[in-house]
Formats: sequence, C-alpha cells, structure tokens
Amino acid sequence: MPVLVMKFGGTSVANLDRIRRAAKRVGVEVAKGYDVIVIVSAMSGKTNELVGWVDETSPLYDAREYDAVVSSGENVTAGLMALTLQEMDIPARSWQGWQVPLKTSSAHSQARIEEIPPENINAKFAEGMKVAVVAGFQGISPEGRITTLGRGGSDTTAVAFAAAFDAERCDIYTDVDGVYTTDPRICGKARKLDKIAFEEMLELASLGAKVLQTRSVELAMRYNVKLRVLSSFEEQSDEAGTLVCDEEEIMESNVVNGVAYSRDEAKLTVQSVADRPGIAATIFTTLSEAGVNVDMIVQDVSEDGRTDMTFSCPTDQVARAEKALLAIKEQGELNYAELLADKDVAKVSVVGIGMRSQSGVAAKMFKVLSDEGINIKVITTSEIKISVLIDRKYMELAVQALHDAFELEKAS
Repeated sequence: MPVLVMKFGGTSVANLDRIRRAAKRVGVEVAKGYDVIVIVSAMSGKTNELVGWVDETSPLYDAREYDAVVSSGENVTAGLMALTLQEMDIPARSWQGWQVPLKTSSAHSQARIEEIPPENINAKFAEGMKVAVVAGFQGISPEGRITTLGRGGSDTTAVAFAAAFDAERCDIYTDVDGVYTTDPRICGKARKLDKIAFEEMLELASLGAKVLQTRSVELAMRYNVKLRVLSSFEEQSDEAGTLVCDEEEIMESNVVNGVAYSRDEAKLTVQSVADRPGIAATIFTTLSEAGVNVDMIVQDVSEDGRTDMTFSCPTDQVARAEKALLAIKEQGELNYAELLADKDVAKVSVVGIGMRSQSGVAAKMFKVLSDEGINIKVITTSEIKISVLIDRKYMELAVQALHDAFELEKAS
C-alpha cells in the first residue's frame, strides 16, 4: 500500500475533541487505501508545562533527564490517538521513538536524526495495522537514552519518516490553512499560496515565518519530500492548503513570493577594531563559542587602519554577546573602542525564486522604504532574498508597503 505521513501539531490535538477530529481525517486517508504514519505533538501548552517543571526542580538540570521528562507529552498524545482510532475500528497502535527506533545523535535537547529503520513498522503494516501513531520530537541515542530534537521537532520527525518510508506526501496539520504571502495579522491583503518552492519556504521559515520548522524544510528539500500545509480546523479538498515542492513543479512564480519579518532583532557594532586579517575570525569565533546566533554582518570602510564591524543577533542574546566580546577585550585578544547595542530594530525580508532571473528587486524595495521615510540600517542579500534591518516601530508599515508594491495579493 502507498504510505502517507500526517503530522498534527499541538493545537490540533489540544483536547480529546480535537484528537477525535484529527482521527477522522486519518480515517478518510485510510479509506482511500493508504497505510498511514501519524506524527503527533504534545497537547498545546503541555511541553511548556513540562519544561517549567524541569526548571523548577533543577535549574542546572541533567539534559538526559530533561529529555526524558519533556518527551512524555508526545507519548500521551500518541496513546490517545491510537485508542481513538481503535474505537473507530481502524487497526492502529502507538510508537515511541525508541520502539521504531528513531536513531539520533547524543546531543540531548538538540539531537539530529541519523536513521529510521522501516522494518518494525513495515512488519506491522504487513500484519494488518493501518495506522502507526508515532510520538514526534523524540528518538533514542547510541547510549540507549531518550533524546529530543529541539522545539518544533515534530515537523522534522514527520519529514524524516516520509523520506524513510518513501511516502507519497507529508501533510502537516496546524492552526493555519497554508503558507501566506505574509502574516495576515499584519497585512489584510495577504494571500494563501497554492504552491511554494522548497528554497522559498526555507528562507521564509528561517526569516521568522512560524508555519514550518526550518530543519523540516531542509530535510524535505534534501529528500524531495512533498509537503502540504493544512488547517486541522477546516474542511479539506485535494487542493487544500499549500504544497511545498520542487521549483520545477511550479509553472510560473511571482518575482517576489513573500514578505517575512523578525521582530526580536538587535544590532551590535564593534567600533574601531584593527583592519587586518584575523579580526573578523576572532570576533565571530568568540560569538559562536558563546552560543550567539549571528545573522547579518557589515564591515565599514577602513580609515587609518581601523574599521567598525556591525552584526545582528536575537535580542535575548545581546547580553551573551556583550559578555563574550568584553572578555576577549580584557584578555588582550581584541582591541575596540566601544560596543554599541541597538535593541529596537526589526528585520524585514522579501523572498522569491523569480529574483534569479529578474533584476531591479533591490532597487524597488529600497525605493518603497525610502518613500515611506524608513531608514535602512543594514542590508544583506542572497540569490532569492533581500533582508534589511530597520527601526522596529516601522516594521508593520514596511511589510504592508512591500506587500503592496510587489502586488503579492495577485496570483501569478
């Protein structure tokens, strides 16, 4: 039988009524002739509750026990989903990560998937099981300990299973009905996309769009797994949601397909460092070792052998960055005049595979922002993306203006 993977997020399984609704969707696919692998998250809010209990019990916790605790939410959902399906006379059973087994690295709370042997689940399908309900977000380390994949890891679990079982498709059920050209809460003209290329979705996910977890999109692109993003709260058709697929499956695409934003950004400038080989390596190696996630980087023109180095990072990592850079300054490894931090900035980006073949996108973006009186602090570009840092108070205006300028409310 063909295999279909269906993933239900926390809001989709938040209570027993929603689990029953999700189970009915699974039943529809079973009736079509699929063997179904269902990946479930913990009930909405449960993982946060479990993390809170761990923090309260042991602020300097053992990461192995942290994983044992926080993975339990998915186990509950998997068991309840399997019971619900059995009540519907659908042969189903639950699987925890170690039973599959979903083999991971030993990096507790941030483990990477290494292998998913299909033999155990396929053997049960051969015996008549129609649905394998798998607890998402979790696996087993080489040492035999429970591991977790990081927040949002159930999306990654689902895509990995779709790749391992050569599934026809991987459906991600969530609380939105697809991928939009931008956040509908900010721009009322935002339009749901019927299809989006893997690369565009990867950029949008990494730039702040919360629909899919970045690692899941990377995995889908690597193994060419078709992803469909759907709402678990609306009636479905075969064309529902947004299909995330290979660029070649999209006949025509707008030059720009989406506007993304990240509100919690900060800009740091290391003033007056020596302009010589090795300085950038010293700065950014130090930040990396301190766990600071650096994004945009700009180096000013050198004057008298000195230059300024500017970079962006999440606002909650500013203190960590300041501490790390001050430490190497005091140790004599880096000499700079001052470290300036601006925590009132936001990142706004336009994304589209059409940028590869059409010029003028950057000029148009900068003109739109200029016309709105919005000053650009930092710019970075890639083949299909242009990002700018601006004052946070102008973020929503920038998103709306760019969405209008590139006419994203119109289908290609």
